[in-house]
Amino acid sequence: MRRVELLLTALEYIEGHLRDDIRTEDVAAVCFCSKSTLEKTFRCVNRISVHDYVIRRRMMQAARLLAGSPDRTILDIALEYGYSTHESFARAFRQVWNCRPSEFRKMKYELYPRLRIPAENGGQCMMSNRHVDISELYDLFQERKDCFFICCDVKEMMRINEISHRAGDLAIIEAMERMSAAAGEGDLVFRIGGDEFCILTDSREESYAEGIAEAIRARNGESFSGEGREVPLYLHTTAVRLEQTHVRYDELYTGLHEAIYEAIRTGRD
Repeated sequence: MRRVELLLTALEYIEGHLRDDIRTEDVAAVCFCSKSTLEKTFRCVNRISVHDYVIRRRMMQAARLLAGSPDRTILDIALEYGYSTHESFARAFRQVWNCRPSEFRKMKYELYPRLRIPAENGGQCMMSNRHVDISELYDLFQERKDCFFICCDVKEMMRINEISHRAGDLAIIEAMERMSAAAGEGDLVFRIGGDEFCILTDSREESYAEGIAEAIRARNGESFSGEGREVPLYLHTTAVRLEQTHVRYDELYTGLHEAIYEAIRTGRD
């Protein structure tokens, strides 16, 4: 849990200081850890450095302003996000969107850039029917704050890890693949702990969420191949909607963990 808490503190601090001069050392200080520890955690979970994440979040917000505020100049937007010149802003913007800000305004671009991460990498933070990255997650939480989540936890993960760490890794991949198979086209599967996962749906209908949850439960007991043996996998699964007027990473993730623990406690599988 320490790694999750560290990550949430870092993400929340960055979100509140996107318009400031953020250094990795500053984020590490807020998290009460070393710069090295923060970078290792960020790269392990998000597959991206703290610096690159900050740039992506800034460019995501800048793209929204470019698309939604045609009366504002590009230099004005650049200055808002800490870039002193049009050219320095344009270079950063091109890194994320593969075009200049002026080109972005003239053309219709999908609002979220695609981060190409191999889906088979079991250590990544997210895997989904859509190709998204960690810098998109906060915006989706904001847009879908009234939508349902489906929360899952691997049963008896310690038993699987006792077979081998490789078997544990395969269990995580299998769990996310089952969730991704049950999710709809616009839904997002992401990881919130060692063996805890969520689907952020694009629906406010409880019946839709329960349908996905039931599809996941229906596969409980199916086996995956690990270390030369067939290992049955079961997932605690529950659907929940978190009512919130403003999204905060720490409150959101705490609520999702509590939903998982309640499902385990009550035996709602």
